[in-house]
Amino acid sequence: MTDGGDLDRQIEERMRLLLARAAPGRTICPSDVARSLSADDWRPLMEPTRVVARRLVAEGEVEITQRGEVVDPSTVRGPIRIRPVRQVV
Repeated sequence: MTDGGDLDRQIEERMRLLLARAAPGRTICPSDVARSLSADDWRPLMEPTRVVARRLVAEGEVEITQRGEVVDPSTVRGPIRIRPVRQVV
């Protein structure tokens, strides 16, 4: 089994890959990341995936949305989506 740091890195890399593959303006679900890492046993990866997403929000890389609106990752409850931070030109 991998340690927490290895798992965080795997989740982060997969999240970035899935976001890069998503059509412009599209979001991904944390379950997309978890399922891509472990198709049969993905549920235990949901909270670690949400933790990585919150860290990437703090680093300014992604946004967490709910019903299409950006939400505070520290207080949001329920289903969320993840998208890259929109670049302002």
